[in-house]
Amino acid sequence: MSLHPLPQILERIQKAAQQAGRDPSSVNLLAVTKGHSALEIEQRVLAFGDFALGEAKGQELRDKKPLLPAQTQWHFIGPLQRNKVKYLEGVSLIHTLENLEVAQELLRFREKWATLPQVLIQVHNGETQKHGVELAQVPEFLQQLQDLGLEVRGLMVMAPRLEEGQNPEPIRHVFRQTASLAAKLDLLELSMGMSDDFEWAILEGATIVRIGGAIFS
Repeated sequence: MSLHPLPQILERIQKAAQQAGRDPSSVNLLAVTKGHSALEIEQRVLAFGDFALGEAKGQELRDKKPLLPAQTQWHFIGPLQRNKVKYLEGVSLIHTLENLEVAQELLRFREKWATLPQVLIQVHNGETQKHGVELAQVPEFLQQLQDLGLEVRGLMVMAPRLEEGQNPEPIRHVFRQTASLAAKLDLLELSMGMSDDFEWAILEGATIVRIGGAIFS
């Protein structure tokens, strides 16, 4: 891959959206920057546009934010525990909400922060040892979050890992059923797809694709 692969990735996103009969502007790239320095992020991502950045660790997010432009939009994409919520000031979107206690902890910062992050509900993908709310429990959890006053924009899912040469249908099925549930719940945002499977996610309706490895490899 070239020294700066982002332009090629953006072209692939555009082609996948067109293949799905969608407006390419309906799919947004989230550059996953965990483990990468501010200099790397500036050279590999921000040199090509004001893309949102995704971090998975609260402390890393806290330390990295002051090193990058003030207008940078930050998303949190890692497992979220109550004691890590305090690091998320200034985050615009949390992708991984799956726990009511964490939601209630988030509300404790309503008065302290200028704005609370919007949230996505993380959906369980069927694999053991994975995070997320079971599909059947998502409507109830959504109602609980809305009753608390949180703004729920949509759903997030991580597809099962695809082995080389494996039929992608199990992955597409996970994306498809998540998109179907979002439509039933009138939720517009779908965070689906990573470096190895984002094109299939776009074909099934993803509005945000989370890409890190393909950008920084």
